[in-house]
Order: sequence, then structure tokens, then C-alpha cells
Amino acid sequence: MNSHSSPHSRAERLIATGRVVLAAFSLLAVWLGPSGAASPTPWAYGLLSGYGVYALLVALLVWSWRAHLGRLPLVTHVLDLAAFSFLMYFTGGPSSPFFIYFVFSLVCATVRWQWRGTLWTTLGTLVAFSALSVYEVGVRGDPTFEPSRFLIRSVLLAVVATLLGYLGAYEQRLRGEMSKLGAWPQAFPPDGSSLVRELLEHAAGLLGAPRVLMGWEEPEEPWFHLASLSHGDFQWTREPPATFEPLVAEPLAGADFLCPDARAPVPLSFRTSSDGSQHWRGAPLHPLFQARFAIGPVLSLRLQGQAVRGRLFCLDRPGMTSDDLVLGEIVARQVAARMDHFSLLQRLRQSAVMEERIRLARELHDGVLQSLTGAALQLQTIRRLFEWDPQAAQDRLLEIQRLIADEQRDLRFFIQELKPAPLGPPEADSSLAARLDELSERIERHWGLRVELRLERPEAKIPESLVREIYRIVHEALVNAARHAHASAAQVELVLQGDRVRITVADNGRGFRFHGTYDHATLTEMKLGPVVLKERIASLRGSLAINSTESGARLDITLPLAPPGAGDAH
Repeated sequence: MNSHSSPHSRAERLIATGRVVLAAFSLLAVWLGPSGAASPTPWAYGLLSGYGVYALLVALLVWSWRAHLGRLPLVTHVLDLAAFSFLMYFTGGPSSPFFIYFVFSLVCATVRWQWRGTLWTTLGTLVAFSALSVYEVGVRGDPTFEPSRFLIRSVLLAVVATLLGYLGAYEQRLRGEMSKLGAWPQAFPPDGSSLVRELLEHAAGLLGAPRVLMGWEEPEEPWFHLASLSHGDFQWTREPPATFEPLVAEPLAGADFLCPDARAPVPLSFRTSSDGSQHWRGAPLHPLFQARFAIGPVLSLRLQGQAVRGRLFCLDRPGMTSDDLVLGEIVARQVAARMDHFSLLQRLRQSAVMEERIRLARELHDGVLQSLTGAALQLQTIRRLFEWDPQAAQDRLLEIQRLIADEQRDLRFFIQELKPAPLGPPEADSSLAARLDELSERIERHWGLRVELRLERPEAKIPESLVREIYRIVHEALVNAARHAHASAAQVELVLQGDRVRITVADNGRGFRFHGTYDHATLTEMKLGPVVLKERIASLRGSLAINSTESGARLDITLPLAPPGAGDAH
């Protein structure tokens, strides 16, 4: 932040401007001649003129200086006190009309240093004022000295100092509370227990409560949660919902309230409402709840969120005021929002885990399971071949060995994908064309299905994640054609069209159980077509169309080049 726009710099600019106005009107007042006072001496004119020049120079310096002001506020404050003391000396001493300028010094001290500045400035002004009075009486023997005026002005300084000191302390407290609110933790703990403890600790620190309780219910949860923090001891229990029903009295159910002593025979509670603060007499809490935690002074705040409904209780803090209700309302909103965010994060994590499980199931279905099925069919054939053609059986065993080796390699790739991505640029995988060529050879070798590949613009950049998905989609489509449609030949065509990839898989098998042309919406509505393939394509925001006849089937698949979620912000 630019030091010129800091709170201290703004205060100094305000004080400098006030000093200039004060000096200008002081000269005007002396020139007009103050009534009821002795005529000003040349020393007074000179002092006021010099003070006016000094005030103007300080104002120019403060308004133009962009750097940190350093000790300038303290130096100018001492000079102001000295100038006002000399001005009083030259304009009537203790009876000078310029006595009121000491109040200006008190206000400046409060703005600069809050109550501490007010205290020390008050002591300084009283010493200066008393010294002037003693000098006038003891040295000069002024017969016009009035003890009553000295007493009234001294008391006036003390009263003004008390009020300004209170305002300074109040401002300092507000700044501290705002700083604590701004320091609300941002990172989420790993579990709900750590989160609740963190929230209670922060609420206790902000509200200055020795003990904090939180009771809440969650949607679709048959429990009433009750967490407490007392002098560092954290506990969390679950109670039946009707244990403390109702938790607070009905007239207070829809409001935040504070009760100075809930143990009184007829407790008095102050609550917030649209008409301002109101009071209500009666027991504010459920008797069992009040007795269980020995609740005396209590500040009760509503927790209203999507994932939590309940109350936050700050206990045992004496001297609570309506200001605590205002601050407590902000704290309660932060607590509810924090718990809502944590609940949403948990749901997102669960959703991500579920999606990953589904993806894992698809990968295993399309890869290992399909290959194991092919191996099992070949083993059945080998068992018969050993009886009349041992050499052919040996060749088939070699094929199965190659099949298992290929699947081991694919399984290693899949396990590598499940690991967290390392920092730095990703390693380049084999190209899509090379992987599809190898897949065609494997399908023909293991399933007896001849595959013809036609790839247009294979050199175009396709995201690596989409390369893996295309590989799995083509693998699933070809295995389905060989295994279920009993096809002997298939053609795979891949074309890049703008920001999309179009994949066509056609075979000469016996088609699906249904005949005709169906788009993605119709396949989904009528629950037709290969389930795993449809789910994989839908997860990529793609579409599938099927043309099925007795002499074969054709699958038209369209996928976006952008990953799922990209471009959805609009």
C-alpha cells in the first residue's frame, strides 16, 4: 500500500489542514481584538505569525511527502503544545481565550496514538496550565487570577481527555477486531473435528470468551452435534435430536441475543430485531442445556447455512454489550460459511472419488477384462489342440504369453496415470497413430479381426489425455465387433474437424440387436447400445450415433479437443 494513502498519512493531512485553519483564525481573532482580555503584545502577534508560517510549511510537507513520515507527527505535536503554552502566556495566562487550543492537541493525540496519546498529552497540558497559573500567582502576583476559572478549565481538560481516551480505546479495539476478522484461516483442515476446533478457537479469540459452545444439525443427519471449547479442552459429542428441544426459548428463536446472567431467577435477555435492540425476560435456554454447562453470561448467535443449522454460544464473558452482538453476528456468519465450504469441498472430493472409481472400472473393463476374456477363449481352444496338433497349441500359448505381456505394459501405463503428476513438463507418450497401429495388430492377432486404419491429420496436436481416451474407445469398439458381432473385418477412420475429433468404426458383423440409425439422445433414452462406451463418450462431452444392420454396424463418435470443463465458465 502507498504510504501516502495509509491511515496515519490521512490523519496527518487532516491535522495539518486543521492547524492552518487554526493559525489563520487565531490571527484574525487577535486582529479583531478579543473582548474581555488585555490587548495582545507584539510577542503574541509575532508568535501567531510564526506559527501560521510553520503550519503552512508543515501542511505543504505532509501533503507532498510520499514516504513514511517517521517522527514528524511527534515533533509537530510537541511544537504545538509549546506554541499554545507561549501563546497563553502572552495573551492573559490562565485566563487566555486560547486555552481551548489545548483541546485541539488532545484531539490530535487521540487521532494519532489513541488513548495512550490522549493520556500523555493530558498530563502535559495540565502541567503547562498549572505552571502558568503558579507563575501568574506566585511570581507576577496577578490580582485578576480566578481560582474558579483554573479549576473549571482543569476539570474540562480532564473530562474531554476521558471522552477522547474512551473513543481512542474504542477505535483501537475495533481495529483489532477487524484485523482478527481479516486473519480468518483460509486453508481447510483435513477432517471435520479439526475444522470445528479451529472455528471455536477463532471465535473465542475474536469475542474474548473463556468458553465457546456450538450446537448444530446437518441435513439428513439424525443427530444433534454439540462441540465445546473450554480453556483449551475440546470435546465433540452427538446427542439425540430431542435432547435439548427447544434449545432456546421461542421468543428468541429467530434472533441473536445476549443474557448477562442466565442463572438469575428471571433472566433478562437483549435481542436483535429489525426495530433495533429489544429485551425479554424469561429463561433463554433449555433447562438441561443450561444446567449441563453451568451457563451464566451468554451470547447466543444463530448459525444459518446450507449445511448447518444451529447456534454458537460464547460463555462467561462479563460486561457484554450490544457491540458484541454486532461482532458476534459477523463471526457466526463466518463460521456457517466456513462449514458450508467444508461440506461442499467434502462432497466434491466424494464426487471426484466416485468419478475416478467409474473411470477405473471402465479402464479395467476395456483393457484387462477384455484381454482376459480373449485369453480364456483361446485356452479352451488350446486344450483341444494339444490332443491332435501340439505344435499349434504351442503357437497359441505363445500368443497368450504375448497378450499377457501387452496387457502388463498397458496396466503399467494405467497405474502411472493414477499417480500424481510430477512437477515440470510431462513426458511425451507415443503418438496416437503408433498406438492405434499396435492396437490393430493385437486385435487381429488375438480376435482374428482384420482392422484397416485411416487417419487424417495424425500430426495435429491432440491432448495427451484425449489420446488415451481415443485409444480406449477404439479398443472397446473393436473388441465388441469381434466378440459380440462376430465380425471378420473393421475399418477405423479418425478425422480432425476444427475443434473436434470424429471417429468412425464400421464392421461387417451381424450388427446390434436393434436395427436402424439412432443418435446419442435416442440411445440414452431407449437404453440401447454399448453401455460402457456410451458412458465414456458422455464423460468427455462427446456424442455417439449408431447405424445397425444385419450386415454390420457403424459407430460415429464425435469428441471435443478441449478437456471436460474447459470453456464452461460462460
